[in-house]
Amino acid sequence: MAKVLIVDDEPDILLMLRMSLEDEGHDVVMAADGQMALERIAEHRPDLVLLDVMMPVLDGWGVLEEQRTSGGDGAPAIIVLSAKSEEADIARAMSLGARDYVVKPFDLDKLVALVDRILSE
Repeated sequence: MAKVLIVDDEPDILLMLRMSLEDEGHDVVMAADGQMALERIAEHRPDLVLLDVMMPVLDGWGVLEEQRTSGGDGAPAIIVLSAKSEEADIARAMSLGARDYVVKPFDLDKLVALVDRILSE
């Protein structure tokens, strides 16, 4: 299956998503902040990133901006996972290259289905 990077500063979310995606056969890498996410992207070359927005060190906006400017053809697909539900936040994420935007709290089964759909495109 695919390699998925989960980026979130909430350990419970990291664990829940890791277990669910590994159960689906995906190879999962994790990061707790945006700076670590950029390092993991460079090192592991994931196919898809699940990216929180509000994090320490470097937030999700910074990760999206960095990937937009330096990602190129090999850039991973990015799904933003955030408690921020304003239309302006969703529009910003999409304009920075996110493939989709999921508002927390989210339905785990629907998120896993979305991951599988995007990876199969």
